[in-house]
Amino acid sequence: MTDTILDRANVVAAGTATTREDAIREAGELLVRAGAVQPGYVDSMAQREATVSTSMGNGLAIPHGTNESKDEIVRSALSFIRYSSPLDWGGEEVRFVVGIAGRNNEHLDILSKIAILFSEEDDVQQLIDAPDADALFALLGDVND
Repeated sequence: MTDTILDRANVVAAGTATTREDAIREAGELLVRAGAVQPGYVDSMAQREATVSTSMGNGLAIPHGTNESKDEIVRSALSFIRYSSPLDWGGEEVRFVVGIAGRNNEHLDILSKIAILFSEEDDVQQLIDAPDADALFALLGDVND
């Protein structure tokens, strides 16, 4: 049995955070609610961000926990949040925050799929223009393959 990496419930079309710290917490709380991580994992996402920015360019940030927090991961999962206004991410503008939790290095495969999606400006524009979370989820469907 394979768990779905990205559940529709973890796709948010209009995030409410206004700071990088709140956005990390918002992405992490979705992972907690999905039963993918223990609450302590969210703290480790913030700790990692304090050491290295998870901004990837093209309006994307991928916050994730530290190596020490691997025991907090129940199953591999993603959360995906779009913000109507860019967040200041340590000097970078971020519109999309993808919270990630990966068991047994599964997150590396997931990361490559997200990176491919965000490498094309047309694809990023489609994500910006998507009318709602259902449309976003449809555009993100490949991450579950």
